[in-house]
Amino acid sequence: MTFGEKLITARLALNLTQQELGAMVGVSLRTIYSYEHGGKYPRRTTLDRLAEMLGVTAAYLMNEEETDAQKDIDHEQFLSKARKDYGYKGARDAQRMIEQATVLFAGGELDEDSKDKVFQALSEVYFDSKAKAREKFTPKRRISRKV
Repeated sequence: MTFGEKLITARLALNLTQQELGAMVGVSLRTIYSYEHGGKYPRRTTLDRLAEMLGVTAAYLMNEEETDAQKDIDHEQFLSKARKDYGYKGARDAQRMIEQATVLFAGGELDEDSKDKVFQALSEVYFDSKAKAREKFTPKRRISRKV
């Protein structure tokens, strides 16, 4: 299926009109129509919002061969949160962490539940570390005191 066809299918599965989806994502009805029927593609931030609102992955929407709308959705949500909270560099670091964790378990046999638990633990450590680093290294504003 094409990007537009997948968008239509996912939108209709949630009983949303083009106008409702556009309002949720922050784009116009005309823009949603052009995505669905005009062969247009959204920018990355809009694509991420579309995927989030529709409960699918951006990779699913953009890859015509992909049939699993939920494949790696945890990873995608993690990267989206990292990008939102810490910008491009934070998302890049998060992506590296996922790649390194994947290499760590390459060739090993983990069931899906175990993989989810490992990924959840890594996600928590990542965001905890980023929050502590922000507290520690963000300059405090000096409060001028009148004497």
